[in-house]
Amino acid sequence: MPNGTILIADDEIHIRHVVGQRLRSAGYTVIEAGDGKEALELALEHIPDMVISDLQMPTMSGLELCTQLRDNASTSHIPAILLTARGYLIEESHKHLTNVRAIVAKPFSVREILERIDSLRVAA
Repeated sequence: MPNGTILIADDEIHIRHVVGQRLRSAGYTVIEAGDGKEALELALEHIPDMVISDLQMPTMSGLELCTQLRDNASTSHIPAILLTARGYLIEESHKHLTNVRAIVAKPFSVREILERIDSLRVAA
């Protein structure tokens, strides 16, 4: 039985491939997007259980994606994990504008991503 659907948005195909493969092995259905705009379209079409997004992407950043998901009634409940190579932290004053529940610095281990997913699922 699948664990749920996770949307991975990252402009680096190797990150989408590695994370996606590991999530599929863990029983998740995975949807992949190469930029924020495509991710938003796929999220609205498929309503995933969680979003994992790179912070810096072409067309629309991960933060903009998460803000738009939060602002849409059909996707406002979806928790998100942001991946960042810059150690960027969302200002506390902006966190309420998104559903970002965790920020993971690159490079990361896929095990860390799975642990974050598990902890967010338990907290839900």
